[in-house]
Amino acid sequence: MNQAEPTKSDTPPAATAAEAEPPEIGIEDFAKVVLKTGRVKAAAPHPNADKLLVLTVDVGGAERTICAGIKAWVKPEDILDKDIVIVANLKPRKMRGIESQGMLLAVTDGSDVIPLTAMKRVNSGLRVS
Repeated sequence: MNQAEPTKSDTPPAATAAEAEPPEIGIEDFAKVVLKTGRVKAAAPHPNADKLLVLTVDVGGAERTICAGIKAWVKPEDILDKDIVIVANLKPRKMRGIESQGMLLAVTDGSDVIPLTAMKRVNSGLRVS
């Protein structure tokens, strides 16, 4: 007996990246991630990448360079002097020739990307808890 080909209604839709959830982690794993506040001191388009901004971020008296894939949604002048949240203990990585020393946290609603910022002025380098 031949089995009928499944129709679209018989096949569950593929999960999109936004719907796919990674597996749960324990508190021990989450405790390894260091989130800190940082104040953006400079922002410019990456010279060798269409989607990246290069940010200079003050993280408690130490400056870091962070490459962030937000160029399509955020103008450099709009993120200047903002207090953002970064992953401070991410291993540095070269991104198109520039070493990125952390990661900016942002949220997306599918059509827009919004960097996470503090609701009021905060000191740079504070641990997010």
